[in-house]
Amino acid sequence: MTMPSNRLAIYADGLQTLAADDRLRRLVPRSGLDFSSNDYLGLARAPRIRRAIAAAMDAGTPVGAGGSRLLRGNCDEHERLEAEAARFFGADSALFFGSGYVANFAVLTTLPQRDDLLLLDALVHASTHEGARAGRAEICQFAHNDPQSAEDAIMIWRRDGGIGRPWIVVESLYSMDGDIAPLDDLIAVAERHDAFLLIDEAHATGVLGPQGRGLAARFEGRDDTVIVHTCGKALGAAGALVTAHRVLRETLVNRCRPFIFATAPSPLMAVAVSEALAILQDEPERQQRLSQLVAFAHREIAARFGRTLSSSQIIPYIVGDNARAMVLAGGLQQRGFDIRGIRPPTVPAGTARLRLSLTLNVDEAAIAALLGALVVLEGEQRWRSAS
Repeated sequence: MTMPSNRLAIYADGLQTLAADDRLRRLVPRSGLDFSSNDYLGLARAPRIRRAIAAAMDAGTPVGAGGSRLLRGNCDEHERLEAEAARFFGADSALFFGSGYVANFAVLTTLPQRDDLLLLDALVHASTHEGARAGRAEICQFAHNDPQSAEDAIMIWRRDGGIGRPWIVVESLYSMDGDIAPLDDLIAVAERHDAFLLIDEAHATGVLGPQGRGLAARFEGRDDTVIVHTCGKALGAAGALVTAHRVLRETLVNRCRPFIFATAPSPLMAVAVSEALAILQDEPERQQRLSQLVAFAHREIAARFGRTLSSSQIIPYIVGDNARAMVLAGGLQQRGFDIRGIRPPTVPAGTARLRLSLTLNVDEAAIAALLGALVVLEGEQRWRSAS
């Protein structure tokens, strides 16, 4: 590689700094058994979804929308999906976005007002932080999964002259720790302080709740709750659905710049998501099989490592040191397991980890083999450290 010019030096230095801290990222082709994707129900390759897309194409559905939803890009497929999603989730209305990242960014740059307070759980998605920073409301973080911390922050804000409305922003199932938010306690805080609750269901939609409707299913239809259902994880497609009271939906349609000025998602992706929602209703055995795999994995982890790492399909194996996490990940990859090391800033400093993601793309034998390989690798590292 040629030496960078002076104008690129600042970027080259930045990459060297990341490399020295074992935080340099690289794109790696997928290979080996799937322990890193979010395709929890194995729908990304589901024959039913492929057939639905093929039938839509044969019927003349275009690949691209050709414009924003407010121009000619509003297709029948988008409208049908939103109506179906509202019925499925039990919501007042739904609005389809191109990705979960865009959906979180869109909501947080549109709905919270200038005098409002955004209260972010310390571990919410990066897209949430980006939307909050780009929005108009004041921002405050509260301790992870601690409703009292959120309530204390609201009371301090009011004491100091806060005059708007609080927005409490959480994930229902956290993407890196695999733990679950205390939604009942958080909704109680929201009710006491006339606040909104924004719940990102990215890793729960399709997996948890009745028919995979998520952990926040019982809160759908409330006028103080906005819920984001990502479609690119357990639903096996792409995009995201925001479910909310129709007044909030119409506000997004009229005020949300990431909605107004973006080309609409592919109508074919709307077809794919519609079919995924139908599969959730028709094939409950997928959710059941995943639940059985999760229970098996946690029993094996308790037996092999003597501890509990989470209670969900997302299992964080905390290593701490960045380099050591990548060595373990590399060793597992060489043995045929596609698992990735997760390092700061994705996770807090000192908590580099392996993120074991359980999907229907593997079985119990594969899980047992992975954990056995991890035991061997950990033993080898301890031996090297002692010698």
